[in-house]
Amino acid sequence: MKQTISQKIKVGTFVILGTIILVAALYFIGNKQHIFSKNIKVYSVFQNVNGLQLGNNVRYSGINIGTVSQIEMINNAQIVVQMLVEEKTGAFIKKDAIATIGSDGLVGSMVVNIIPGKKNLAVIISGDSIASYSKIGADDMLSTLNVTNENAALLTSDLLKITTKILDGEGVLGALITDSLLTKDIKETLYNLKQTTKGTDQAAVKLNKLLSKINFEDSAAGVLLNDTIAGNQVKKVFNNLEESSKSILEITKTLDEMVLEIKQKESTFNYLTKDEELPKIIDSTMLNIKEASEKLNENMEALKHNFFFKGYFKKQERLEKKEAKKNQNNEN
Repeated sequence: MKQTISQKIKVGTFVILGTIILVAALYFIGNKQHIFSKNIKVYSVFQNVNGLQLGNNVRYSGINIGTVSQIEMINNAQIVVQMLVEEKTGAFIKKDAIATIGSDGLVGSMVVNIIPGKKNLAVIISGDSIASYSKIGADDMLSTLNVTNENAALLTSDLLKITTKILDGEGVLGALITDSLLTKDIKETLYNLKQTTKGTDQAAVKLNKLLSKINFEDSAAGVLLNDTIAGNQVKKVFNNLEESSKSILEITKTLDEMVLEIKQKESTFNYLTKDEELPKIIDSTMLNIKEASEKLNENMEALKHNFFFKGYFKKQERLEKKEAKKNQNNEN
């Protein structure tokens, strides 16, 4: 069956349009993957790429500047990521830039974000390596969240035990909550403390007013506070008082020991002060001495009138008169 001219035109038009669409799609994809632009190779080493794949975008300051071209694992802790970066954009990336792996949205594909450095070093060239920074991955966050949930469960259980004991009146806090008398005492204590604080504030205000009225330059307090000589004299006085106080204390201590010794031992003083019979004996002795003295005077008077001793006493009387007259003449 022969094709008509119109059918041939339709087929040709379909082929041409399909070819144009295929070329446009290839150019769009190639342009998106930076296949047709001039690129430089930049490397970075990560410990965990978190699902990064070949062809994922590389961003610098939020702009897609390249793609991930190779991922190679060197050892258990080092994974080298090769990135193809547009040469015109790479002119803005410095050697102190930092590469991190992030997510394009909450559930998007992984991307490599290049963060500008702060040291303002030279611009990178093809084959340079930049530092990397590994963020906390979703697995790490879930593991941490699991531990947090377990700790929260334990904490909740402990809090439940504590609140149960408090409601049962156990412990100091339970007693504070359930014991009405203790609560009343605490309220009274707080009220007294408040009154005391109020009184202290008023006393402080009065003291400040009193101090403000003192003339520290002309008053005695001012002289004592400002004059070093007077201050030294006052210090000396207090030192003397302290020394005197020590001496008085030692003397008092010695007297106490003496009194205690007198009270405890059979000393002469203790015998004289405590013996009730001794004053009676002394009084009787003194009376006997007085009577003996009177009798002795009577005997002496009798001897003066005795025949044998009468001459002796007259001789003594003349000698006394002679001596008195001699003394009177010496005085005249």
